[in-house]
Amino acid sequence: MTLYRFPTDTQVSEIIARPTKDAADLTALVSQVLARIQHEGDSAVLDYERQFDKVELTSLAVTPSEFEAAEAQVSAELKSSLELAHQNIARFHEAQRFTGIDVETAPGVRCWQRSVPIEKVGLYVPGGTAPLFSTVLMLATPARIAGCGEIVLCTPPRRDGTVNPAILVAARIAGVSQVFKAGGVQAIGAMAYGTQSVPKVFKIFGPGNQYVQCAKQLVSLSDVAIDLPAGPSEVEVIADATANPVFVAADLLSQAEHGVDSQVLLVTTSEQLLTDVQTEVERQLQALPRKDIAAAALQHSRLVLVASVDEAIAISNCYAPEHLIIETADAEQLAARVKNAGSVFIGHLTPESAGDYASGTNHTLPTNGYATAYSGVNLDSFCRKITYQHITPEGLQQIGRAVQLMAEAEQLDAHKNAMTLRLQSL
Repeated sequence: MTLYRFPTDTQVSEIIARPTKDAADLTALVSQVLARIQHEGDSAVLDYERQFDKVELTSLAVTPSEFEAAEAQVSAELKSSLELAHQNIARFHEAQRFTGIDVETAPGVRCWQRSVPIEKVGLYVPGGTAPLFSTVLMLATPARIAGCGEIVLCTPPRRDGTVNPAILVAARIAGVSQVFKAGGVQAIGAMAYGTQSVPKVFKIFGPGNQYVQCAKQLVSLSDVAIDLPAGPSEVEVIADATANPVFVAADLLSQAEHGVDSQVLLVTTSEQLLTDVQTEVERQLQALPRKDIAAAALQHSRLVLVASVDEAIAISNCYAPEHLIIETADAEQLAARVKNAGSVFIGHLTPESAGDYASGTNHTLPTNGYATAYSGVNLDSFCRKITYQHITPEGLQQIGRAVQLMAEAEQLDAHKNAMTLRLQSL
């Protein structure tokens, strides 16, 4: 990890920079895969499953018997944990229901808004280096609460052609019955265009590697909506002398183990904590099964010593982290000053992993600085707001002349005429 002590403005720019890759070759490859899926459907997806996931499949859909087999392979204890997480996620997202507004903007002019679920949604659940069954709950639970009519889930199969059983159990708990064995770019293409097996959807959700994110952004240009721009996972920890270095190190490593392109950032006011965390990171790293991945991520991560919490929060708001953990004596007061972050974890006993699994908030969040403009996935992500208006004769007289004048000034005579004819009818 690169160490910065009392950084200058120029160094702050370095600190908040993410790992970058040349996107030209990536875009060319992803575009080629997507084009073939669009024209060939299932056969192209099956071929790419052979190439990329190293698995021979004869069909893409998960069968009822595979769902049943998965139930038998997941322990009762894990199933109970999934149900607990589902309950908390459902409780939090249920509370986000939009009740609607109905306003008379002028006498006789009534405007209102209604929330309508997206009819068909596609969920992508990574299953490569880690089978993210928690993502099933994070995406399918609000989709069901919103009332989405068709929920399609794609996830990479294992080498033996089966899907990780916890993913299927989570899908059943969250109410998803259509699961397909497809990973990476081919999964995104299948949901964006539709194939002989996989239905075309109207919006795609879910995290993934650089190939998945590139595919989502490309299909969003003309074929389907996506949840948000997202890339490699990241966490920032703001800590002071009251923080436990063991906890801080664990928090940093919990994100570093996601992938070699993940990034972690510690901003602290305590020199002693900085030293202790460095030691603790090395100690905990050696015990991790994914230590090679975490170690690679740490190569482009940062440790930052600042003079005050004011500087710490200023750097944080510039960085706009996906996850922000505040481990300070005044954590709640500091949290109130956060302007840019995907999700905030307050206090010494609130690890980011709680939000990843079971606190109830959603873990599908903007990365790469997009938290300056995007929210994480929430109930509204699965809905559209439709506006309505109804005008009475009184309302027509209230706003009619203004509409005529504005349309005329914009040189849109047909617009003006639509109002003039109605006014004349009175």
